[in-house]
Amino acid sequence: MNMHQFLINTLTAALVVVGLTTQVQAQTTQQTASVATRTADTYSAAVSTEWTSLALSLTQQTPGFSPPVAARAFGYLGLALYESIVPGMPGYTSLAGQLNELNSLPVAQPDEPLHWPTVANASMAMMTRMMFSNATAENKGRIDQLERSLPLKYGQDFDPNTYTPEIINRSDSYGKLMAMAIMTWARTDGGHEAWGPLRRNRANYVPPSGAGRWTATPPAFAKPLLPYWGENRPFVLKSVKDCPAPPPPEYSEEPSSVFYKNAQEVYNISNAATQEQRQFALYWADDPAKTPTPAGHWLFIANDLLKTRKANLADAAQTLARLNIAMSDAFTAGWATKYALNVLRPVTYVQGSFNSNWVPSLMTTPPFPEYPSGHSVQSSAAAGVLNQIFGENTAFTDNTHNDRGWGPRTFTSFNAAANEAALSRLYAGIHFRFGVEGGQVQGKCVAAKVLALKLKIN
Repeated sequence: MNMHQFLINTLTAALVVVGLTTQVQAQTTQQTASVATRTADTYSAAVSTEWTSLALSLTQQTPGFSPPVAARAFGYLGLALYESIVPGMPGYTSLAGQLNELNSLPVAQPDEPLHWPTVANASMAMMTRMMFSNATAENKGRIDQLERSLPLKYGQDFDPNTYTPEIINRSDSYGKLMAMAIMTWARTDGGHEAWGPLRRNRANYVPPSGAGRWTATPPAFAKPLLPYWGENRPFVLKSVKDCPAPPPPEYSEEPSSVFYKNAQEVYNISNAATQEQRQFALYWADDPAKTPTPAGHWLFIANDLLKTRKANLADAAQTLARLNIAMSDAFTAGWATKYALNVLRPVTYVQGSFNSNWVPSLMTTPPFPEYPSGHSVQSSAAAGVLNQIFGENTAFTDNTHNDRGWGPRTFTSFNAAANEAALSRLYAGIHFRFGVEGGQVQGKCVAAKVLALKLKIN
């Protein structure tokens, strides 16, 4: 090869390299621009619904996830999802500065594009690991597996031709950073280790004695569940007194009194419950370790609606943030009222007044005070939020208990389902009617407080 030919070949090779480099640079620029212009509402809700489904399963299988503990976990998971992608939701704003003692959170840089499904996946994986830190090794493996599999399973949201490795790494880091920031705040709420040993700085709870006061109930006479839960910091309520339940009727053993008549109603229904009433009682029991708990029942309903309506990621995030925060605050407010008033359970009253051998036939009375009904508070709060999001007259199918052979069931509205859930506790023989109705008042107040949060800028 002569020098002239060598120079031509070298120049040609250089031009090819330059061309390829220019092509790669152009492709990278195009990918960056593509991600930069895509907002969270242009992606499906798949990341959200998949992580929610796993959280429901983990709640059922992880020790210590009683209803209040489960609702708290869902609250932080919903918040982490929302906060991680809210920079990609035009017209929406962070809840930092609106929630109690949450003054600031990490801020996404506007000139550094993020891939929102990757952000959400990283954030939910990190938050799920931290919320279910005492899960079994097998379930921790399920968390890892889901995080790895989502980009492969949902190619329409994780198309590698639309982003660069730099964007993915940045998005992953931002999602994890957001989860860690929210968890740092969560650890200061008073409920972080409720699933573990009693807090060392707490004396054993001793219920106050007196007529009409709660005492441990048969058959197990178990110790009171989470007596200090009502002292936890709520998400939204400035104080649990912001949403009080109306005062229960004055305790009385006189046959003409409201209290006596409420107890008599429980006893009469228990002895002659209809098949429908028995069905309602069992359907809404939502026992921990057997189901995802009462809050999980409503979260299952919402997750199903997001799937069937093919919701986008932004809609799923704001829905789950509001719903889960409301249910968590509902349990905090309800538990505060329970242990402030310490109203006795129907079984205690009935055994002392009507029948010393009576116990509810459908389920065991749970180990905490009666007033108000936690199911009523939480279900009314959930229904209030879902009314606002999906519409008050929205009919829906509940598939929560299909695997137990108890569904599907169709409801004409969220209120209809919430009312049935509340009354189910009366039919089960574990709550007075006034406990049901008082809880509904408190739950509706909680929903209103949560719906007053400013998620939208305008």
